[in-house]
Amino acid sequence: MLVWVALIFLLVGCADITVIPGTKVADSRINRELVDVCERYRVALEQRNAPALLALAHPNYYEESGTPKGDDDYGYEGLKQVLSSRMAALKTVRYNIEYRSIDVQGNRARIDIRYDASFQIATPIGDRWERRQNDKRIELENDGQRWLILAGM
Repeated sequence: MLVWVALIFLLVGCADITVIPGTKVADSRINRELVDVCERYRVALEQRNAPALLALAHPNYYEESGTPKGDDDYGYEGLKQVLSSRMAALKTVRYNIEYRSIDVQGNRARIDIRYDASFQIATPIGDRWERRQNDKRIELENDGQRWLILAGM
């Protein structure tokens, strides 16, 4: 009897879960829509296209910047300034995203990613290359027609 129980658990554990190719997230219509928004974000970032990035942002966008002080936090209007200044300084960008998980609760979604970014930035003493890798969460909200990024750009 114990052998049969073990066999059943083994077979259930080996059941195929279909994932979106190139990701670790389950394949569903909503998950594909969310990955598509993030891919448009990734491409716009690589193209240094501030207007395209801003078009992906929700009007209630808010970034806490991850520091204890609040003076470096910003909303949608601040995002406009951040994007225009940062995109102007960038010369080349490569931005890869590894999709770790997606959690959808009603019209809100959280996407946990790992990014790998390499970029060339103009500085007063000349251009320099940098590389950054980190885990990050992108938060989105569906306004009834499309998913827009609330935080995490």
